[in-house]
Amino acid sequence: MPSAPVPSTRPALAPEVADFYRTQSVFSDPGDLVAHYARLPTDPAQLARITRDLMIHRGEGDLFGHTHPLDRLHHDADARYVDDILRIVVERDGSPLGRRRAAGDRFVGICRDFALLHCSLLRHSGIPARVRSGFADYFRADGFHCDHVVTEYWDEARGWLLADPQLTDPEITAAWYVDFDPMDVPRDRFQVAGRAWRDIRGGDADPDTYGVYPPEDGPLNGEWFVAGNVRLDLAALNKVETLLWDVWGPDVEDEGAEEDPRTMTEPLRALYDRASRVVAPDDVSFQDARRLFAEQYGLRTPKTVLSLSEYNSPRHVTLRPFN
Repeated sequence: MPSAPVPSTRPALAPEVADFYRTQSVFSDPGDLVAHYARLPTDPAQLARITRDLMIHRGEGDLFGHTHPLDRLHHDADARYVDDILRIVVERDGSPLGRRRAAGDRFVGICRDFALLHCSLLRHSGIPARVRSGFADYFRADGFHCDHVVTEYWDEARGWLLADPQLTDPEITAAWYVDFDPMDVPRDRFQVAGRAWRDIRGGDADPDTYGVYPPEDGPLNGEWFVAGNVRLDLAALNKVETLLWDVWGPDVEDEGAEEDPRTMTEPLRALYDRASRVVAPDDVSFQDARRLFAEQYGLRTPKTVLSLSEYNSPRHVTLRPFN
């Protein structure tokens, strides 16, 4: 008798989940610039390198031997939508997107922009993808976990993988502490925000080791900062991929005036405890993430957010309609 077939151990992605994450969001949609995606490869790693070669992080000037023009520092990274990002890219260099740009012709952004563009290219190729917000330990050697955003994409053989398109240029990556495949970032090297929150709340991590920089260098770190990233990650799992300095939630008054975001109360901690239970697992429950975002005031993104850009004055921004 022929031997019985061996059951497949490959993970399966539910059709409604696959359809959701391979469809562009309002933020990732290239819009009328979609023609520039023609003839690009469909391999996730190649798309990550294309993303890398179109962008420069606003903190990478020294690595490229380049000084960013002041107006680009003020305006590029405030582009919320991929069509606006692409418009800037092609205005500076109209070559096909697969062509590596000189530093002076690149979009001057941050990690969120790399992840969002990579996500857009993956979705266009029919690959389920989403943006994830959290903290990376590979930009510093002192144990500090830097605020960071990466792509999470579906691999038919291995399931959801984390990819960091910023790491795909070896000459640049040599300046950091990377000893892994940038298309499969270990989940202990990049912690999604919910996992960081749970480690902090469980006493297994020091909140002062999470943020933009350590406490001695400024206030953008600690428990309150991780909580904000939990909110951003939940939104991104629902394809609302806002700017990292778009603020909303229970720490902002209804009329939009900012309260001290560093104030954490027990009800707030309980809210983020609940959210982290949804967004922390390696395999997030799609239904739970959708339900929590839709139903929980203070976590779902409103139509208008408060933008606290580093280079521009605080202002209220009404987002394009989403979901």
